[in-house]
Amino acid sequence: MQILITAAVLTVAAMQTPSIARVTRSASVLVRSVIDGDTIDVATVGRVRLLGIDAPEIGRGFDTSAPFAREARERLTQLVLHRWVRLEQEGATHDVYNRHLAYVMTEDGLFVNAALVRDGLARVSARLPLTRLQELQRAEADARAFRRGMWASVPQIPAPSYTGRSKAIRPPTSRSNTPASKRRKTRTKKP
Repeated sequence: MQILITAAVLTVAAMQTPSIARVTRSASVLVRSVIDGDTIDVATVGRVRLLGIDAPEIGRGFDTSAPFAREARERLTQLVLHRWVRLEQEGATHDVYNRHLAYVMTEDGLFVNAALVRDGLARVSARLPLTRLQELQRAEADARAFRRGMWASVPQIPAPSYTGRSKAIRPPTSRSNTPASKRRKTRTKKP
């Protein structure tokens, strides 16, 4: 009986422990463009969403960009644009927008996903257990502790380009601010 219990416990533990064998690494690929703070366009692969992180969204059309969205895109551009990288895929290979999901590693070994989180320009958004989840969580804790990027003081949000006129700048009206009970009553003579 003890053998069956031990076997069952080991089976459950093996199924819950992330397996390193699930991570597949690509050959070196060239980054053609940076779409936003967590999405790149890679030659021969297409669009790749950085796995396990979420950067603030860039406004499109009439939408206003979220604070630190442009900074996240600029930092990702500095790290990978027109450079050779390796993609590490784990679990689901595509998201709902049909982008590839992957960790991005530079040729010199920099883990790009964690670098953006460590700079405070992205946050951990993993909903499933991932092999590199603890590394991403440590990077976020580091960014929070040192108040980097989005974890720093309150961001400066630009004023909207259109605002309605406030009462303070409206021209004075013919009505007075004196209550009706205090106003002097004038009578006009009837003919």
